[in-house]
Amino acid sequence: MNEPDAVLPDRPDRPERPEPKRQAIALRYRDDHDHAPKVTAKGSGTIADRIIALAQEHGIPLHEDQDLVRLLGVLEIDAEIPPALYRALAEVLAHVYRANQRAAAR
Repeated sequence: MNEPDAVLPDRPDRPERPEPKRQAIALRYRDDHDHAPKVTAKGSGTIADRIIALAQEHGIPLHEDQDLVRLLGVLEIDAEIPPALYRALAEVLAHVYRANQRAAAR
């Protein structure tokens, strides 16, 4: 019989933490219409899964950043991204640009 490499004992003194729900934020920016990127959808759990699935179906690049999701998650739908978050958002947009370049090269 194979023995496991490690055994983690039950810790009744520590309550189990539920798995954190997946979260997603969808952004839109139209340079001919918007002053700044806007939150167009947000949600957790099954709503987040649906936002992600729709993005994938429509070829919209995804970028995973839990900290940015937490920051943007406090904004209301249709709210513009505040200037204080522009730097973080610029990193995401750079990722999207690179993803679009790779897709165009295929």
